[in-house]
Amino acid sequence: MAPIDIRTTSISAQDALLALMITASLSDERVSAPELLWIIRIIESLPMFEGYDKDRISDVSQTVFDLFEEEDGLDALFGLVRDGLPASLFETAYALCCDVIAADGKAREEELRLLEEIRHELNIDRLAAAAIERGARARFAHPAVHGLA
Repeated sequence: MAPIDIRTTSISAQDALLALMITASLSDERVSAPELLWIIRIIESLPMFEGYDKDRISDVSQTVFDLFEEEDGLDALFGLVRDGLPASLFETAYALCCDVIAADGKAREEELRLLEEIRHELNIDRLAAAAIERGARARFAHPAVHGLA
């Protein structure tokens, strides 16, 4: 398989979700092991990815990497996502991105800025976004932060 040609191809909803998760992971210019592992867990366990061809992971990843090299690559990525993802899955996409960012226990400033941009691009209501973010913080609470380690 070859990377996705954004000039001639639309992407599936699953590819769009994966592309956003990879983008979230790359937002601080590094992909942490916990973030990568969480993306794999999501693909292996969530019903949305049932039957998803895991060989697509490298193709979608390469497409995201290539887009990050372009001047308006993030805008192009958001266009691809909006074209491939039904609006009914916009909150799902935001939730998955929040989970990926929370997976390593540190939400860096760059990651928070990207979440804000995703929220804007996908027209996620602030109240809904706050609830989604709160859920991600709760799911990824680390024992040491709470004096348990």
